[in-house]
Amino acid sequence: MGGVNPYIRKVPLNRPDKPFTVTFVDEETGSSKTYVMDPAAFPYGHIGLDGSLLAIAEEAGVEINHSCGGVCACSTCHVYVRDGAKACSPASEDEEDELDQAPAVTPESRLSCQCVPDGSADVVVVVPKWNRNLVKEGH
Repeated sequence: MGGVNPYIRKVPLNRPDKPFTVTFVDEETGSSKTYVMDPAAFPYGHIGLDGSLLAIAEEAGVEINHSCGGVCACSTCHVYVRDGAKACSPASEDEEDELDQAPAVTPESRLSCQCVPDGSADVVVVVPKWNRNLVKEGH
């Protein structure tokens, strides 16, 4: 389920021009997965903004809950950007409004559907242990 939220104002985004890495750390298990993001294969996925952390996670096979399909209409894709936050798009007012509904918000908090790295630095993302969809179809 993806799409566009017509009530969210589009923000200009800087696109990467060189490869960079995004490391996803599972807070519960401590395991991590590093994905090399190649701008030539920039994920223009069906969830979140083009090139968002949520789209990159999907490309990397990392599960991040996203109940609204990545249209900034919930806060279930809340993550912590531990390193490389300066390489990420600034949070919009709409994203900050949704983050107000998220549990355990910190200065590192972002909605992965709205946070788009520009490739100027590698990024480390912590997926909180409570951000798990424990009921999955087909399991």
